[in-house]
Amino acid sequence: MKQLFSRGSLLAPATAIFVYVLETSLAVAQQSPPYYGPHPWWGSEWMFFGPLMMIICVAVVVVLAVLLVRWFCGSGQSIDRQSAGKTPLDILRERFARGEIEKEEFDERRRTLGA
Repeated sequence: MKQLFSRGSLLAPATAIFVYVLETSLAVAQQSPPYYGPHPWWGSEWMFFGPLMMIICVAVVVVLAVLLVRWFCGSGQSIDRQSAGKTPLDILRERFARGEIEKEEFDERRRTLGA
């Protein structure tokens, strides 16, 4: 045990610092704060700041959530991801192949596209 607290050991200063911090925190914890009477910010005329700050905090959280969803899900544009990079004629052919449009409408739109 004598070697633990010898002159070259780090345990002695660490123990001294621990005891000092412990004694100081216990002394501070026993003190009571001074009472200066009612503070002007505690009056009822300032009571609207609490609910106002809650509304602001909720609004900030909602705005951040919306921005995060828009950022993760895309830019907010409703572009079909599969049709990106296809020509209008390719999309028209796919619609005709799926049966969404009739032959007459297909021919008319193809002429309109100039193909």
